[in-house]
Amino acid sequence: MPLKIRYWKTNLKFRYPFTISKGTKTHQPALIVELDFNGTKGYGEAPAIAYYNIPVEKMIEDIEHKKKFIEQFSFTHPDRYWHYLHHLIPDNHFLVAALDIAAWDIFGKLKQQPLYKLWQTDMATAPPTDYTIGIDTIDKMVDKMKEKPWPIYKIKLGTKEDIPIMEALRKNSDAVFRVDANAGWKLDEALEILPILKDLNVELVEQPLAKDDWDGMKVLHEKSPLPLFADESCVFASDVKKCNGFFHGINIKLTKCSGITPALSMIKEARQSGMKIMLGCMNESTVGSAAVVHLAPQVDCIDADGPLLLEEDIAQGLIYDFGKITASENAGLGVVVNEHILGRIQS
Repeated sequence: MPLKIRYWKTNLKFRYPFTISKGTKTHQPALIVELDFNGTKGYGEAPAIAYYNIPVEKMIEDIEHKKKFIEQFSFTHPDRYWHYLHHLIPDNHFLVAALDIAAWDIFGKLKQQPLYKLWQTDMATAPPTDYTIGIDTIDKMVDKMKEKPWPIYKIKLGTKEDIPIMEALRKNSDAVFRVDANAGWKLDEALEILPILKDLNVELVEQPLAKDDWDGMKVLHEKSPLPLFADESCVFASDVKKCNGFFHGINIKLTKCSGITPALSMIKEARQSGMKIMLGCMNESTVGSAAVVHLAPQVDCIDADGPLLLEEDIAQGLIYDFGKITASENAGLGVVVNEHILGRIQS
């Protein structure tokens, strides 16, 4: 029997305006998809990120244009479906990611296992997630941190006040700090800032330079006193090898790499290359975040705090407890989607 697809456009509000070096937003637009395979339903999510130029409207347009082909696939395994979608919708990896996640949800339900068990991993070995502090005034960033006691914070930087921000935060917390510059520094700035961050007990730094500044990253990789993780420089599976020798680790985001299927390949290749692995999020609800969490036992660190940053969620299935995330024991992603909320936020 063929698949059937439904979808919802969401635009969930952040608890605080979310600011990084690239700009500020108050809401996170995303597409939620449901695939129905003989009555077994799987869910996936793809947030829209402005600097990747794939809005929700484009995802919906591609669904409507290719709906017959998306649905007619004879489903057996998510790998096969991903390769089919990859060629069917080559210019919309965000939509492919949502459909791939939904396919894995179905597959886990058919096998009657949560995904992490399907991959023969143990959720007890998953690293704790960090909690993100977006760019703001120094006082407000300190207040946000105090309001949410947490063992690990990811701090967004890329401003003229980066060092004063970090010094103020460190005065108020002994937690583990990670820094994400979102490509906000030039090489000379990074060479000056990184030793100071080292002295402030920062654990690692994500994407210090522009995504295509490979010459700068070569210098920084050799001189940095801290591990450097690629984010914007590592989008697809083909980028993992490219990052080796320029970064110490990679940040895999399911939406940008086009789903769980390529993420599994990226994890394997990064391990073989001796690189560290972070799993990141793009402010997804529990639907997209659950996909990240099920992969967590396979990586070194995770950033899966999307639901904590939103005022309202659209699903249940994850429990957050001071960094530790517990995934549902239900099959597949283990999430229960609240269609009442989906209907209301679109009305």
